[in-house]
Amino acid sequence: MSPSLKGALLGLVGFGLFSMADATIKFLGGSYHPVQIVAFMNLFTLPLIGLLWLQSPTPLKPVHPWLMAIRTLAVVANGLLVAYAFTVLPLAQAYAIFFTLPLVLTLMPWPLLGDRVDATGGMAVVLGLVGVIVALNPGRVEFGMGHLAAVLGMLLAAVHYLIVRKTGGAEAAVPMLLYPVLGQTVIAFLLLPGRYAPMPLHDLAAVTALALGAFGGTLMMLAAYRAAPPVVVAPTQYSQIAWAALFGALFFAEPMTAGMALGMVIIAAAGMLVVARQDRGAKVPG
Repeated sequence: MSPSLKGALLGLVGFGLFSMADATIKFLGGSYHPVQIVAFMNLFTLPLIGLLWLQSPTPLKPVHPWLMAIRTLAVVANGLLVAYAFTVLPLAQAYAIFFTLPLVLTLMPWPLLGDRVDATGGMAVVLGLVGVIVALNPGRVEFGMGHLAAVLGMLLAAVHYLIVRKTGGAEAAVPMLLYPVLGQTVIAFLLLPGRYAPMPLHDLAAVTALALGAFGGTLMMLAAYRAAPPVVVAPTQYSQIAWAALFGALFFAEPMTAGMALGMVIIAAAGMLVVARQDRGAKVPG
């Protein structure tokens, strides 16, 4: 199996798990503050990381401490922003913004990883922006803090994934997971006073499922970004179009409009254009 195919398959599994976690966040968001959801999700994730470490003990000291610190801060802020966005926005609107991640990952590696943007990559970025405009329909959708949170969360996710790619296989899986989760747990619990609401057992079970889904998805994505370049892995996020339509219609009375579906397809086409460019580049002898 080629590295690109392996990365793409791992990405599909990871984003499937993330979609289930996103729907759970939206479900819990009807009753609890996003800070509480993030706090308990990460608290329940820490034992899972501990079990992973017991299976394969590795040094917990980061090989690249500064990059780990930047990535941890990015993930902490991303977790809070994304949780807020999913609690206040329809799933399809949130995903339309998050789907621009592959396009951002087309531009950002130029100064950071030395991956230059050619004409095809530039066309993909423009096409993706057109897709976002079609999907969100600025004339009919009232933009608010939820949309801003989604944009900022997407940008921070790009920083996170680029650092994962840059560090490659140098960092072990456990420290890669531990520090962002530990950071999110501490910050969320510091922000929790005044926002806490008691949780019955069935909601605690939902948080447990959320932690498992997010943990499994993160493992898949770490493996995917180590196996293949960001421009190959990131477009697998478009598989969430189907999940957004399904979960939105079944659980949240959010049927996907024709304009939203068309915009998402345009964004997906832009992402696949990036993948096609990457495949052509890989075939050129150098």
